[in-house]
Parts: sequence; structure tokens; C-alpha cells
Amino acid sequence: MSNHGISKLSERSKIVFQHIVDSYLASGEPVGSKTLSRVMNSTLSAATIRGVMADLEEEGLLFSPHTSAGRLPTDFGLRIFVDGLLELGGDIGSDERASLEGQCCSAGRNFSEVLEDASTALSGLSECAGLVISPKFDAPLRQIEFVPLTDGRALVVMVTNSGIVENRVIEIPNGLPASALIQASNYINARLANLSMEQAQAQILNEIKFHKTELDTLTNKVVADGVALWAGGIKGGSLILRGQSKLLHDVNAMEDLERIRTLFEALEKRESILNLLDATGEAEGVQIFIGAENYLFKNAGCSMIIAPYHDKKKRVVGALGVIGPLRMNYARIIPVVDYTSKLVGKLLD
Repeated sequence: MSNHGISKLSERSKIVFQHIVDSYLASGEPVGSKTLSRVMNSTLSAATIRGVMADLEEEGLLFSPHTSAGRLPTDFGLRIFVDGLLELGGDIGSDERASLEGQCCSAGRNFSEVLEDASTALSGLSECAGLVISPKFDAPLRQIEFVPLTDGRALVVMVTNSGIVENRVIEIPNGLPASALIQASNYINARLANLSMEQAQAQILNEIKFHKTELDTLTNKVVADGVALWAGGIKGGSLILRGQSKLLHDVNAMEDLERIRTLFEALEKRESILNLLDATGEAEGVQIFIGAENYLFKNAGCSMIIAPYHDKKKRVVGALGVIGPLRMNYARIIPVVDYTSKLVGKLLD
């Protein structure tokens, strides 16, 4: 049945279907016709409701987990339900709005810390695992600076052409003068103009390799470490996952635990991160993957609600959302994810 097909159901079928989904999201247990007749407080008999449930099962919206048991929504049935929520829209509560703004908008936070806070906040508000895919930047760097700290460390400040600022700490040789850090910054910045990230990186590493830099050995090391940090961090993107233990709340058997473990392993693979980002970027707004709709959750019994966030040029650079059980509170979590993505996008600007 297509999304339009649900509108062809009778009002009676829609009401029964809604009650079964609501019951499943609340308890996770099958619901039978006698229970529905009592809960609905209607004139429909249990026999009539059984007939409606059989029709819904034939349409692929419900299934019976055991012989003579009640019914549960199928993944397709949940998809129909969630699509209805997306069409209706929803707004985030004032308390949730204040909580997200308080955790993500603290003064003095760099963008990496904002993303970590967003993942933690999403996990806390949803009671699911919060995830953030940090930016995979195609834009080159505009500027890089090395700032001396104490105890043989330096702060590397990287600014992209799109205006994103990233701060990382590297180890530097003890006793290295501040002038060497200035020299390293000037050397890299002079080679960034009119070059892509890959071109600048290749040129700098080639000059270091063949001793063409006119820098001393220690300064060469600082330059090489800075370029490596740039290439491995700000360019590649990464997954920030918080609250994974919350996915174990409904695990009752060893096979369930194994499915969740397999999911965690899949999420640690870089290609999984990039595939999630690509899937999110194919459409605007919140995306929902229910059960086997995404290969990552094929056997895990999980759903994911995820939304992209954009840079100031309105390009998708990352995504954030939650992973939780199939029976998560979609009506509450969808607007939370949507608002968080817009909040992070504003901070990125």
C-alpha cells in the first residue's frame, strides 16, 4: 500500500490502526480485539474489531507475532504512521527548546564541542542514542595558526573558507621558540591560496619530503603535524555517538544483545558514516529510517531519526539525530531533532 493508500482506509480502520500503534509505542506488547474494544469505549464488538484487524493485516500494516495473539504494527505500518506525523508537523516544547539552547549555545565553545554537546543533549531528551556526523568539508582552509601553550603543546586554529573554526591541540618539541610557530603558520598559509585542500596538502608534504621548505627540522615537524591534523580531522568527518547504553534498555535475550553489538560495529566504520550523510543529504528536513529500511538496522530492531545541518552557503555538511528502538516516541523526537539541526546550522553561520 502506498502512502496514499492509507487515506483509502475507512474511518473505522484508521481508528483501530491508530490505537494499535499507540499501544505498541507505549508497551511494546501485542493488543487483542477484546482489549481494543474496551479501550476504545465504542459500540464496536470484539468480533467487528477482529475483522478490521484482519483487513489491516492483509494490507501489510499489522502482523500477529503468535497464533491467536494480538496484533503489532509492521515496519511498513510504522512507516505509514510516521509519514502521517511528518505531514501534520509538530513543535518542540519550550522546556526542550531551552534545554537544547542551554547545552549547545554556551559561550566560549568551539564547534567540535558544540557538536558533542548536541549529541549528548539529543540522547538525554530522547532517551535514545544521540548521534552527530561532524562536517565532511570539501572547502579548503583559509587560514591556520599555531598558538603556543604550556608543557610542549600548541593550539592549532583552523579556519575554512566557509568560516568554520576548529581548534585542536598537538605536541611540539620542548623549547621550540614562538617564532618557529609563527614561521610554520606563515609557511602553510602562503600555500593555501587558490589551491584545493588536496592540492595544498600534497604540495606541503612534498616540499617537506624533499627538503624544499627552507625551515629547520623542528619547524618542519610542526608543519607536518599540523597538515596531518588538518587532513585527518577537519576534512574527513567523524561520528559522535552518545548514550549507546540506552539502546540496551529493552534487550531481553542474548541474540538481542548481539544485534545491538553488530550495529555499534557498523557505525564505527567510516563508510557507514559517509553513507548516512549521503542518505540524509538527498532530501531536505528530517529523515526517518525504520527497521530494515536502512541496512545498518536490518537486524538490530532500531529506527533512526536524522536531519542535516547546513553551512552559510546552505550546503549539507553534517547530520544529527537519534537511534532508538522501533517503538520510540516519534511524535516528540521528530521536532526535537528538527530544531537541533536548525540550531546547529545557525551556530555554524
